Formats: sequence, C-alpha cells, structure tokens
Amino acid sequence: MPANLGLAHLSNAFLIVSLLCYSLAVLAFAGDFAFGRRRGAAAGRQTRARVPELVGAGAADGSAPGDTAPVDSPAPRSASGSRPEPAAGRWVRAALVATTTGLAAHVLGVIIRGLAVHRIPWGDMYEFVTALTCVAVIFFLGLMIRYKAYYLGLFVMGAVVIALGLAQTVIYTAAGPLVPALQSYWLSIHVTAMTVATGTYFVAAVLGVVYLFAARQARLATAGGPTASTGIMRRLPAPDVLDRLAYRTVMFAFPIWTFGIIAGAIWADQAWGRYWGWDPTETWAFITWVVYACFLHARATAGWRGNKAQIIQLIGFGCLIFNLVGVSLFVTGLHSYAGLN
Repeated sequence: MPANLGLAHLSNAFLIVSLLCYSLAVLAFAGDFAFGRRRGAAAGRQTRARVPELVGAGAADGSAPGDTAPVDSPAPRSASGSRPEPAAGRWVRAALVATTTGLAAHVLGVIIRGLAVHRIPWGDMYEFVTALTCVAVIFFLGLMIRYKAYYLGLFVMGAVVIALGLAQTVIYTAAGPLVPALQSYWLSIHVTAMTVATGTYFVAAVLGVVYLFAARQARLATAGGPTASTGIMRRLPAPDVLDRLAYRTVMFAFPIWTFGIIAGAIWADQAWGRYWGWDPTETWAFITWVVYACFLHARATAGWRGNKAQIIQLIGFGCLIFNLVGVSLFVTGLHSYAGLN
C-alpha cells in the first residue's frame, strides 16, 4: 500500500515543531544555569540521599550491588514527613513547558508517520532515530519528575536536539514501503525493544559524559584549582549521584536490549532459516551487549565505579552508535535497511 504523502508531510511538520520546542527548552535550561538560583549543592545532597531509592536490584537499604561508597545522610524532612525538594525556578518551569509541548508534538509526529506508512514507524534509520529520541525525552522527564534532576535538562535535551536535527536533515528518508524482509510482525517486537533500549542508553551516555566533567570539577575543587568554584559544573550535584543514576539507567536498558537480541534471532530464523549468522549488525549488537554486560558485572562484583565504569559504559554506547550509523551506512549486510544511499 503506497504511503499517504499528506500525512507524511503533517508528521514532518509536527517533528519540526518538536525540534523548535526542544531548542527553546535547551535555551531555558541554559538560562537556569546562567541566571537561576544556585541550588546545585543542595540538590546534590538531596538527590544523593534519594538515589538509593531507585528501582532495581539492591540490598535491603536500597543500595545496588557494588554500591559500597558511603551515602550522605537523608536531608531533613519537612513537617509533612517528606524530604524537601529543590524548587523549580521560572527558567526550569519554562523549560518543562517547552519540553512537554515538544514531546506532545514529537509523539504525534511519530504516530502520524506510522499512519502515513501503514505500519510501525521505525522501519528505517530516520524513523528509528525519531523514535529513540522520543523515548529518550520520555525517560528524561521521568527522571526529572522522580528525582527533580533539573540539572540534566541542558545536557540531555541538547543531545536530543542534535540527534533529531540530524534526523530531519542529514538522514531524512521519505515515507515509503518496507523491503519484503521487514514485512513481519517481528518488526513490532524486535525493533521496538531495540528502540526503547537505545533511547535509554542515550540518556545513560549523556549522564556518563556529564559525570566525567563533574568528576574533573570535583578533583579541581579538592586541589583548589583556579576553576574549582566557577563555571557551569558548579551547579551539578556530586559526581557519585551522576555515577549511580547512569548505572541504574543502564540496568533498566540492558534486559530490554537482551530481549531485543533474542527476538531478532527468532525473527532471523523465520526470515533467513538460521538464528545467528554473524551478520555485521548482529555482530555489533552482540559486541554492544558484551560491553554493557562488562560494565554491569564490573560494577556489581568488582565494585568499579567512577571514571573506569563510565568509560566502559561510553565504549558500549560508542559500539551502539557505530552499529546504528557505521554498519548501517557503510557495511553491506542483511540489515542494510537504513533507507539511505
């Protein structure tokens, strides 16, 4: 069935609106860093006390396996018995309005793209990137609502704007039918799992990069360096908060990625008569799985955290990006369905 070009153009319009809203959100988050009330230290202390409450496997006190570093005492409770939260200033409120408005347009753009092509709208690289950035924004908003992690906005939304901007320009693919090999209900299972996992890994990678800069700032502060008390990094919480958030984010994404690989193997058996053939995309998906497994294993058993752990995590994300971009565009294989020439 041919694509509905009218709906495809409407989808593009919604995605452009979302890109503009996200860009305004980045400016508002930057305004909060530049002109908002300084709350980084207080927010860091409160978040450090709250981070062990993140959902995931852990000890009885809520700490994760391998998290042996001491945690600050909980912040004083208010009269109602709940911990006080860092207040969202007007810059943050404006950023949240822009982000949620952009997310609404983003979701509509993805849904309308699916209606235009009469299928799940992540059958080529353009659709995959628009979907994974949507997942990243949803996950980021969840972190902000749960942990008041306003400090992530500038970095996560900035990365989303770059990725979505590239999708709308460099890798844009016109709406059209899928190649026969992708016309299967397994597209909804396998690719959906990989999309959700990749969007979550995207947020974890941003956290890892921010952690490396925050850790450097902390070392400068300890050494009394000339930039120890200046610059944007002074508004961030303690590095161990970022480290722990990145760890838990990867913990959320890893089983979804694992399920996606298993579902892909089952689909490959139905489509090509074998579960695994060491196709380049299959191979790099497995390499990505191994690197993230090493990250979680080293963190949980050897107690690796900080720079060493985050570097491993970022290597895993680098393998993922190489699989998405490098393998899809420049390596011929059974998964060469990027939609670009």
